[in-house]
Amino acid sequence: MNPKRPVARRHSRRLALQVLYAADLSRASSEESDVGEAFDRVALHFDLPEGARAFAKELVNGVVTHRADIEARLTTHASNWRIDRMAVVDRNVLRLAIYELSYTDAPHSVVINEAIELARDFGTDRSPAFVNGVLDAVSRAVSAEREAGG
Repeated sequence: MNPKRPVARRHSRRLALQVLYAADLSRASSEESDVGEAFDRVALHFDLPEGARAFAKELVNGVVTHRADIEARLTTHASNWRIDRMAVVDRNVLRLAIYELSYTDAPHSVVINEAIELARDFGTDRSPAFVNGVLDAVSRAVSAEREAGG
């Protein structure tokens, strides 16, 4: 494995989170063209190799495409929390990670650890524990669905 790949993916996730955050604040998160514009604006501030930029765009597009399912999983596993009442950073870290857990073959432990780091870097003191708890539940549910053939 290329030792630069995990670092590039970490930067890709940071870019994806910032795009989702910007789109969420502008309420563009359901409009693909607006999210694409947000991606272009935010990506200007990142010096990433083309592959890392492409991965970030894939993550953002995946969250937008599968938004309804991601929101359903988030609602189910973030008990006692309404999505609109979550901190903007937390809900977008969770959306990003839930997309990866549900729709990619990335190892769940890597996705959860990366999400916790994003929460630590951009969220509040309570964000890492909240993100960890929700994603642990989502990971178990996704794994059970895959084992059951769903």
